[in-house]
Amino acid sequence: MSKPPNRAPQRPAAHAVILAGGRGTRFWPRSRLRSPKQLLNIVGRTTMLEQTVERLLPVFPYPRLWTVTNAEQVRAVRKIAPRLPAAHVLAEPVGRNTAAAIALAAFHLVRQDPQALMAVLPADHFIADGEGFRRILRAALEVAARGPNLVVLGIPPTRPETGYGYVERADTVAPPFRTAPPPAPIFHVKRFTEKPQEAAAREFVASGNYYWNAGMFFWRAQTFLDNLGHFLPATHQALASVAETIGTRRYPAALARAYPKLENISVDYAILERATQQPDGGNVYVLPAEVGWSDIGSWAAVYELAATGPARANISSAPLCAIDASGNYIWSAKKLVALLGVSDLVVVETPDALLVCPRSRAQDVGKIVQSLDSQKRKDLL
Repeated sequence: MSKPPNRAPQRPAAHAVILAGGRGTRFWPRSRLRSPKQLLNIVGRTTMLEQTVERLLPVFPYPRLWTVTNAEQVRAVRKIAPRLPAAHVLAEPVGRNTAAAIALAAFHLVRQDPQALMAVLPADHFIADGEGFRRILRAALEVAARGPNLVVLGIPPTRPETGYGYVERADTVAPPFRTAPPPAPIFHVKRFTEKPQEAAAREFVASGNYYWNAGMFFWRAQTFLDNLGHFLPATHQALASVAETIGTRRYPAALARAYPKLENISVDYAILERATQQPDGGNVYVLPAEVGWSDIGSWAAVYELAATGPARANISSAPLCAIDASGNYIWSAKKLVALLGVSDLVVVETPDALLVCPRSRAQDVGKIVQSLDSQKRKDLL
C-alpha cells in the first residue's frame, strides 16, 4: 500500500484588522469627528473604508474582517459596512495611537483563534493595483505564518518625502514557500527612521535601500502580543485584564477604565523599532510593494491623484466656470464655483464652512482644526 503524499501543514486562518479611528483633520471642513476621512468619498464614489473592504474581500471573507474605530464613529462604520460582524467593530473609548489599537484587536483575535494570522491595514489609503496588492499581501501572510515574524510592506519611494517614515532593508531573505514563489524579494529590516530631514531623505532615495513605511503589518496575533509584553508590558497587562471580560457585560466598563491609561504610542516606535534593535536583529522583514499606493494625506494629494488629464487642469466635484485659472482643486456639494485669475488653490465648501488655501499649504489644514478646537468651536469639529 502506497503512502499518502506529504502535505504541508495548513496555514492558520488570516484575519484583516482595518484601522479606522483617525480624525483626518487635514480634510477639514469635510472631515469631522463623526465623519472623518475614512468615512467619506474622498477619491471615487464610495467611502475610503468601503474601498478598503472591497479590496480585501478576495482574501478575507466578512467573518474574518475586523475594524478598530473610536466610539463616536461606531454607528457610522456599521452603517457604511453593514456586513461586517457587529462584534468585529471594536470601539476605542479614547484614541491611544496604533500600538493600543492593534493590541486591542490582537487580544480579541487570540481568544477566538490562538493561531490566528493578523494583517493590519489603514482604512484610508489608496491603492491603484488591487490585484498586485493582494499577491503581495498573501506573500506577507505566508512569511508571518512561518514563525514569530513581524512583516511590513515597503513602498518604493518616488521622491525624498519628509512626511513619511522609512524602512531600511538589510540582506535578502529567500525562505521556501509552500505554494508559489513570492511576487517580490523579502528583506530583513535593518532599521526604521521616522520623518527624516530633506537631506537625509534624498540620501535614502538615492541609495535604493529604503522604502516608505505604509503602515501595513502582518504577524501572528500571538507573536504581536508576545512582543507587546516584552516592549510595552504595562499596556499588555492592562489589556490582558480587559480581555478576560470579552463577551461579558463587564467588558465595556473594563475597557473604559483601562484604555485611557494606556501609553499613547505608535506601533512603529513601541514594537518594530525596538525589535530591530535587539542583539539578534529581530525577526522583522519588509516586502517591497509597488502597487500605486498613496496615503492621500491632504487635499493636494487628492488633486494629484485626480489630475490625470492636461497639465495644471482644474479638478472640481461641482459645476465650474474657470477663466484664466489653473491647477485648482474644488469640492462643493451643490453650488457652481466660479474662478477668475487664480491658480493652485484648494477650495472646499460645506454647509457651515468654506476652506480656501494654496495647494502648497494643504498639509497645514490641520492647524485650522487646532485653532477651532482652542476656540471651543465644537460645532465645526
